[in-house]
Amino acid sequence: MTTSTVQRAIPEVRSRSRRMIASGAALCLALNALAACATVPATQSSARTPVAVGQDPALVPAGYGTLRQDDVAIRLSLPGGLQVRAAPIDESFIRLLSPDLYRGMTELINSKRDELDRLKDRVRLPSYSLWVVNFFAQEQGETRFSPMEIVIRNVGRDFRPLDVFPMTPGFGEYRLRQRETQSALFVFDGQVDPNQPLSMIVETVESDGWQIVLQRVERERSLIRSRASAQQRRDSSPPPHFSALK
Repeated sequence: MTTSTVQRAIPEVRSRSRRMIASGAALCLALNALAACATVPATQSSARTPVAVGQDPALVPAGYGTLRQDDVAIRLSLPGGLQVRAAPIDESFIRLLSPDLYRGMTELINSKRDELDRLKDRVRLPSYSLWVVNFFAQEQGETRFSPMEIVIRNVGRDFRPLDVFPMTPGFGEYRLRQRETQSALFVFDGQVDPNQPLSMIVETVESDGWQIVLQRVERERSLIRSRASAQQRRDSSPPPHFSALK
């Protein structure tokens, strides 16, 4: 991306940051609270889907997952102490999360439905790929970041953000104090497929390790199918028969 392109993008994102600051801050607080609930056992969920969920093999029943968002995230360490974490908000992935976290991610998508539909109409794309991206500063002083410089390399293409919805106050300043985190919802072309090998490029650093994430994801999908099948058998079994006491 050229310097002039970045300069043109900065005022637009800053303006959007001011418009969305109230809802964005509340959304970030909700996500932080959900992260603390990520280890809630699947048995506590009351929002489970049936075992038969259609033809897509990646779409397992909801309500049986145990993963945390960190388990399905890309992480990068950049020069200067900047840390970046990105996780897909894709139905085939969020169903692997713990029940409370899954519900929170679903609510996040629903809360942005109107804005996402307007964006889809504006860019004339049939679908979009959503990612939550966090920027964290480890070192003292001021650390700058460039959200529009993020690229996802996937299915033989490089994808840049179509739009960025700030989730934390001050995101549009593009700078961090030590141990500060800024977060945003990134929207990419719907052709991005997190179930395929991919990498994320931030400035000049390219991530690796997505293959490990995919292995973890496939293992959890297999476990979820087993849990759901076992639950279905329990639900369909007749109640035990007790002889009347004499």
